[in-house]
Amino acid sequence: MTAYEEVVTAYSGAFVDELARSGIRDVVVSPGSRSTPLAMLVAEHPELDAWVHADERSAAFFALGMAKAARAPVALLCTSGTAAANYFPAVVEASLARVPLVVLTTDRPHELRDVGAPQAIDQTGLFGSHVKWFQEMALPEMSPAMLAYVRATASRAIATAGEAPAGPVHLNFPFREPFVPLLETDDLWRAGREETKSYVRVTGGRRQLDPLQVDELAAVLSGARRGLIVCGPHDDPAFAPAVVQLAERLSFPLLADPLSQVRYGTHDKALVIDGYDAFLREQAVVRRLAPDVVLRFGAMPVSKALLRYLEAHPSCRQIVVDGGAGWREPTLLAADIVYADETRFCEAIATKIGAAADGPRRALGEVPSCGKQVKEDGGTRLADGRDCTMWANWWADCWIRLNAIAQAEVQRQVAHFANDHLFEGRVFSELAALLPDEAVLYVGNSMPVRDLDTFFANSAQRVRTLANRGANGIDGVVSSALGASTAGGPLVLVIGDVSFYHDLNGLLMAKLYGLKATIILLNNDGGGIFSFLPQAANPKHFETLFGTPLGLDYAHAAALYGASYCRVTDWEAFRRAVDAGVAADGLTIIEVPTARTANAEEHRAIWHEVSDAIKGELTGDGTAAVYPQGVSNDCATADRAAAGQEEGVRHAPRD
Repeated sequence: MTAYEEVVTAYSGAFVDELARSGIRDVVVSPGSRSTPLAMLVAEHPELDAWVHADERSAAFFALGMAKAARAPVALLCTSGTAAANYFPAVVEASLARVPLVVLTTDRPHELRDVGAPQAIDQTGLFGSHVKWFQEMALPEMSPAMLAYVRATASRAIATAGEAPAGPVHLNFPFREPFVPLLETDDLWRAGREETKSYVRVTGGRRQLDPLQVDELAAVLSGARRGLIVCGPHDDPAFAPAVVQLAERLSFPLLADPLSQVRYGTHDKALVIDGYDAFLREQAVVRRLAPDVVLRFGAMPVSKALLRYLEAHPSCRQIVVDGGAGWREPTLLAADIVYADETRFCEAIATKIGAAADGPRRALGEVPSCGKQVKEDGGTRLADGRDCTMWANWWADCWIRLNAIAQAEVQRQVAHFANDHLFEGRVFSELAALLPDEAVLYVGNSMPVRDLDTFFANSAQRVRTLANRGANGIDGVVSSALGASTAGGPLVLVIGDVSFYHDLNGLLMAKLYGLKATIILLNNDGGGIFSFLPQAANPKHFETLFGTPLGLDYAHAAALYGASYCRVTDWEAFRRAVDAGVAADGLTIIEVPTARTANAEEHRAIWHEVSDAIKGELTGDGTAAVYPQGVSNDCATADRAAAGQEEGVRHAPRD
């Protein structure tokens, strides 16, 4: 035993202990020599769970999935050199998706840097702007000041990672040899420790508006004739009931992204629109459904048709609410960025509007451009005395009817041409009926998340939907999903074959820790999304550069990692396999073989049929036939005039 071993033990032990005392419960560790002091003490600490993964890149995504599912910071630890560099993709995803990670890298001491020492790279600020905070840790010392420093830094790192907007932080620890801590030391965790509390307790709060700001925004929203609420990816369990209540008070349609957590659950969904990606591809609808106010929450939705719709109406006032004080506004059209907690914002505005209207919803029939008069019985009349009471709901009714038409046509088409073969979109229609309450549905990028948007409709089931939509990459998805599976409850991952291939190493954690998950592998032998893009019209190089068929038999991968495996050929077999996978312990892989070209054609056929069905609801002059019967022609004419300025704008292509 040397004096330095005592120093390393006290210093590292104080840091690891403070991780636990400040709220960390899970640490994902990759083997290495330089990280020995921290790794051994993490494994020794009674309040920490160490998850060991040999592949740093996969380990980082596994930690990301854990943190996403737990809505709490997770730490990950590795040795020096390229081991740390392999964290980079997951750190980028965590930064953009606002996932709290505490990244712990270990390093050569300063005298062994930039001198040709092995396994030494420049790790100072390694992740650049993709972390919220970087700290080059001091070399170990045992003085009271240094023990206070290392404990305070642990608390600060965890608080910074979790503070909105959440994200990764990076601490880089230089260590000299010897590395092995003295685990038999008495009072291993007491160095620099106060008995009753963490060294520094960091207390934060959620942003909220002051009453005057609430009044101003409530007046803007309640005065809108054509208001919309758009909910992008968001994961606050309290948000859905709050935003639904606000939509009801305003009589605003609520366009809910599949990752918003608003489509699924027991809350009221009368105003929740889930088929907009299909019917907003129709140009007449885009022209005529011109909003005057859009209130947006969360990250940008998955749907490109919705993005194009918003871009088509630049004169609309867009209000983006962001509780993390970030800037998630790629349309560059927002008139207002409001930094306030999304749930509290909805509650405050709904309360204000409810109080003003003296009821659960705002006063009906408020149509300022019609010169309305309020009747004693609470209705409204036009200035010339004609009734206009139905105006209040025509806008919401329009969206609801178009949504019902689009969803009915989507389901009809899926049933019509997908009975005799496996169509990728139908996977989500089937899952809507197969997933149990409290299931987590993790989806891959490219086509799976888009098919989730189109084919997984509103449901009363309590299903949580997750995806890596920060950087939208196809790497690390298997690892992230298996990390999320540690939170408990059934987990189903739907993923394409190229994305699955990218992260086969992620399956190791299921084998090592007996994780329970069902992976639905959509195997179209290549990059299916490219069949929807203009590149597909150039067959000379398409397969080589974009289609990229892999020709792999994934049964061997399942066998390598001890997973149950089946390859289904019809929908009855698919249902049996999903039921068995969800009920089973361990990992199940269900391969669904599909054809890329046919898949693209079938998607286009569905969108075409939806478009035709929507056109059937339009009158000869292109005006939506959803104007309520009996509503004044003058009102309808004025409304058409307001929408007429949108002629000639860009629209989303059908593919």
